[in-house]
Amino acid sequence: MKSEISVKHRFADLDGLRVFYREAGPKDAPVVLLPHGYPCSSYEFRNFMPRLADRWRLLAPDFPGSGYSDTPGGFAYDFDGFTDLLDAFIRRLGLERFALYLHDFGSQIGLRLAMRRPERITALIIQNGDIYEDELGPKYAPLQAYFRNPTPEGRSMLGKAVSEEGYRDEFLNDVRPELAERISPDLWKLHWSLTTARRREIAIDVIAGLRENLAWFPRYQAYLHEHRPPTLIVWGPQDGYMPEGSARAYLRDLPDAELHLLDGGHWLLETNLSEVVSLSRDFLTRAAPG
Repeated sequence: MKSEISVKHRFADLDGLRVFYREAGPKDAPVVLLPHGYPCSSYEFRNFMPRLADRWRLLAPDFPGSGYSDTPGGFAYDFDGFTDLLDAFIRRLGLERFALYLHDFGSQIGLRLAMRRPERITALIIQNGDIYEDELGPKYAPLQAYFRNPTPEGRSMLGKAVSEEGYRDEFLNDVRPELAERISPDLWKLHWSLTTARRREIAIDVIAGLRENLAWFPRYQAYLHEHRPPTLIVWGPQDGYMPEGSARAYLRDLPDAELHLLDGGHWLLETNLSEVVSLSRDFLTRAAPG
């Protein structure tokens, strides 16, 4: 295994929309697509990508309104819009088949993409991405209260989370103090510095839109149950949004999935990178060999 492979930083023009993406690995290698979560960007995969790039081609775009991609007017900043963008991205790069690394709301965007053409998916790696409503953790309680009664006052409360302090809470998210020390302040400082007033409103809209996304949870489950793609589940149970039960719930529809509960939380690629890399390499070698 090569220890140092550089990550390339590029832009793709998708009908006038400039999308930033990170790429590592040979052009002819099996592809791993990495849609990011909230409140992050492709930056979350910066350390993971070079450690697999000797055998796989890894691609991580920033969604519009995130990271270094454009924030155009007229774009649909919702799960369907992000899925359309991801579909356009893979068509622009000529990708036919690929594995998906699913994390946070990138899980639901990635699964919507998989549902469009299941034959494209070679494998799934699922890491702290929720699709089982009955297993949501206690940190979801304020959101669920808003979903039941979506008032302007409730929306204003959502907006308080879209702040530097709110981002910090999202990244630290209930991990023990010795693990929190591994999570760099660069994460919330960087993403807050990129949050313009327009992007802040988009983020609030996306959070509020999670209400409609809950209706898709049974569809995601049905896709997994019907198609049973080879799946690795790596999970940090120290996660107030998605605790251990959220991981084990996947086994209802993917009884043959490999499940590994690690000593970490929502951002395992910050606290448990070596473990996730080792498990991913072993799994992809069998499911999507290079």
